[in-house]
Parts: sequence; structure tokens; C-alpha cells
Amino acid sequence: MIIYKEFSSLLSDLGFSGKTLYSVSNHINRHYHPVKIPKANGEFRELNVPDKLLMTIQRAINNKLLCLENVSRFAMAYKPGSSTKMNAVAHVAQPVVLKLDIRHFFDHLIFPLIKEKAFPAARYSEQNSILLTFLCTYKDALPQGAPTSPTISNIIMKDFDNFVGGWCNERGIAYTRYCDDMTFSGDFDPKAVIILVKKELKKLGLYLNDKKTVVVRKGQRQSVTGIVVNEKRSIPIEYKKRIRQEMHYCMKYGVASHLERIGIDEAPKTYTLKLLGKINYVLSVEPNNSNMRQYRSWLMEQKF
Repeated sequence: MIIYKEFSSLLSDLGFSGKTLYSVSNHINRHYHPVKIPKANGEFRELNVPDKLLMTIQRAINNKLLCLENVSRFAMAYKPGSSTKMNAVAHVAQPVVLKLDIRHFFDHLIFPLIKEKAFPAARYSEQNSILLTFLCTYKDALPQGAPTSPTISNIIMKDFDNFVGGWCNERGIAYTRYCDDMTFSGDFDPKAVIILVKKELKKLGLYLNDKKTVVVRKGQRQSVTGIVVNEKRSIPIEYKKRIRQEMHYCMKYGVASHLERIGIDEAPKTYTLKLLGKINYVLSVEPNNSNMRQYRSWLMEQKF
């Protein structure tokens, strides 16, 4: 474990001068700009994205410092090998699936918690810890849009994940967390899990979004991070149906003519790459889907 008690060693590993780091940290708000990202439900998610200089600094912090910290095996996002597909694996063919959502997750991961968990006194001097925390926060919280935020969120949640995961293992319950989405599955009483989770989250200053609490039993469609898990992993029918509709018109009229017919002002190559991304996503979950394989082959043969 590398210890950063000396300021000079921190500067050496990050590759920036002390003057640059303190100049940015003293005016941190000036280095962010808001970006709105559309959500599937028609609403928007607002991100606070760092400028080029701060982005470069944060990437160095992430790649040189934060990546050295271990995270829980129950965390299924923001680490090598993680994915929505891996998150769904543990919950296939279970009698009960419980889905819980942490309310305003990143907004409630605040300065003191970040300093304590991500840059602890055991590894960092007080001076270094405070500076690094300033460089990774915006308005005293973890900003969505910063490259350091996902990693820090997993570090902060490590003890929570391990405690809840261990408790669940003892009772034959599968548990995974994908960012702010927690999933539990097995044969269990959802109320007992919810009580435990609320108690442990409160220790971190976090709370459940009760409106998003969902209990799905066998016989109903059970989906985990967008993947159906009733009998085997599969993509929702509606998602595949939209792809089939798009492909029907692309193959009938050609990609360019299809875009012209529906009034989309987008380059055929760009549209094709997006469609290929959707198809590849389906195939990552359903590798034997022959229709999607045919669609992929047809699109890859197109010339633009």
C-alpha cells in the first residue's frame, strides 16, 4: 500500500505542480459546466462535467490513487469486468426479486464522507486528503460527470456492501448493487431486508427512494438492470421489437431512404452504428439469437 504523507510524492505520482492543483481546487466551481442527458422516460439527468484541465487531474487521481482501493464483490458497476449482464446473473429463476433505489445517491455522498473513505488518514496526510477531496467534489458533494465519482462511490459503499452481502449470504439471499440500484433475490421476506438496508444506509447519510421499491414474484416479469431473469437472462420483448421494426424498414428501403422517410436528419453511418450497438447489446445477453445475428451481418455489409 502506497502512503502519501509527503506532498512531493503525491505531486510526483499525479504529474502536476502544487500550484496547478491548488489553483484549481481554490476555484473548483469555475471548472464545471452543466450538461443535460435525456433519460428513457423523457426526463433529463443533469450532469456537472469538469473542464479539460480538471478532467485530466481527476483521471490521474482515479488511475494513480483510487484504483488501488479494493471495492466489494457485491458492487456490479464501475469496476473491471462489471456490467448489467453480470449484475443480472445472480438473480435468474428466483421466487422473489426485491429492487431498491438509493435516493439522490451521488448528491448525498458529501465532502466529509469522501475525505474519510476515499482519502483516509491511514494513507494520506491531512493536507493531501483535503486537497484531493476538493478536487473530486462540486458543491461539497460527488458530482455526476466527474471520472472520479463512480470509483469513489464504490469505495464509500464497500463496508455497506460487504455487511449487507454477508447478512444475505447467511440467509440464502442473493445481493448485488449497480450504482444506486440494489437487487435481492431468493425465498425471503422483503420487509426484513428493507429494514436492514434502511438502517445501514442511514449510517452513511443515505436513504431509500420508497417510490422505486419493487417486489416481483415468480409468475410476474422479473427484470434486473433492464434484463429479464425469470427463467434465463433475456432482453425485454419491447426492446427487441423496436429493433425488429427498425431493421424491417432498413432492409426494405435501405438505411438512407428509411431515415429520409421518417424525417431523421442523421448520417446513415451514424444511425447504423447506433443500431449495431443495440443489436450487440442483445447478443451479449442472448448470444444465440439468430434474428439479431442476421441483422448484424446485414448492417455490417452496408457501404456508406
